[in-house]
Amino acid sequence: MRKGLVKGGVVAALDIGSSKVCCFIARVDDNEVPRVIGIGQQISRGIKSGAIIDMDLAETSVLNAVHAAEQMAGETIDRVVVNLSGGYPASTTVGVEVSLNGHEVGEADLRRALEHGHQTQVMRQREDHGRQLIHSIPTGYSIDGSRGIRDPRGMYGEHLGVHMHIITAASGAVRNVATCIQRCHLDPVAFVVSPYAAGLASLVDDERELGVTVIDMGGGTTTIAVFYENNVIFTDVIPVGGNHVTSDIARGLSTSLAHSERMKTLYGHVVAVPTDENELIDVPQVGEEDSAESQQIPRSLLVGIIQPRLEETLELVRSRLELSGFDKIAGRRVVLTGGGCQLPGTRELASMVLDKQVRIGRPAGVLGLAEATSGPAFATCAGLLNYAVTADAAVPGEASLEAQEMGGLIGRLGHWFREHF
Repeated sequence: MRKGLVKGGVVAALDIGSSKVCCFIARVDDNEVPRVIGIGQQISRGIKSGAIIDMDLAETSVLNAVHAAEQMAGETIDRVVVNLSGGYPASTTVGVEVSLNGHEVGEADLRRALEHGHQTQVMRQREDHGRQLIHSIPTGYSIDGSRGIRDPRGMYGEHLGVHMHIITAASGAVRNVATCIQRCHLDPVAFVVSPYAAGLASLVDDERELGVTVIDMGGGTTTIAVFYENNVIFTDVIPVGGNHVTSDIARGLSTSLAHSERMKTLYGHVVAVPTDENELIDVPQVGEEDSAESQQIPRSLLVGIIQPRLEETLELVRSRLELSGFDKIAGRRVVLTGGGCQLPGTRELASMVLDKQVRIGRPAGVLGLAEATSGPAFATCAGLLNYAVTADAAVPGEASLEAQEMGGLIGRLGHWFREHF
């Protein structure tokens, strides 16, 4: 269990998105399974594309969501695990080697290799100003060039290599989120990139092992994570989401954003059907107070606005995967999460554009979720609970960021060994 994240058997997760702010409070049982006892949700204000643009409005949204969850749970929290979708998270893979001098690989050698990899990344960060380390995840080991080793302990060789997946984000965006949470008298003890958290909640074991792509379609961003051999090996973010569809509807039909969101939710779908031409929708015009001034449009016109934007988003996802080189490793399996994937027909369009098998992912491994909060829009928040319960890391305090992340990296390594051996 992640020491410092679970306090008194209670853990809290905070999903700060561009369309909603959601807080889950869960109690962890003896089997380390979180059971949700408090849920709070608020419309996001002061947040755009996952980044804070108005600190006061964002603080109010977070406070209201956390307060509602505390009232329902009957608990007061002082620390949260937080998602990160803004700050343009960047994903890289690094490999380092340390000398063994022919002796048996032990825990000290593993720690030495991971520390060396971490320090290498720290030096790179100093050259690349403005980036902050979010995750350092060991994905594999090698001994004397022999790759594919999962547990090198007890083996002999001259050189031990470690391959690490490094995720960084713009330090300014991360600090803004941390400051907003601290102004709410909460301690952000860990940041987790959104698609990683969504994958932890929605994937089954075989998908994580054989290869799968998680596409988290949020309000302001669409984030991507590739899982293979039970590790996340690639992440990326596209600054386009469901709010852009709403804006397209508002501009195309000359109506307000509120009415656009309502029409998208009630009448929107992605794949056109013949009956769309005969179904009429009332569209209130911007600035017109008299409902008699609203115009009527066929549903096919609404579909004609929604489909191109979602198609473009999925094509961007496909391009990013192909450029990364992880498209083939991820196999032919895709899991969609996030509120943006709930439009009817999104799964079919994604299957056609990506040429892969697609399913909608919902939170799993978390007990106590109501039906209203068990959909794909809440996968990230549920995944933050899973992350807090199953991962080990140090608690942020007086130690430097480098020391904190190293403590977390060693803890995650220990958890990885317990999971697989």
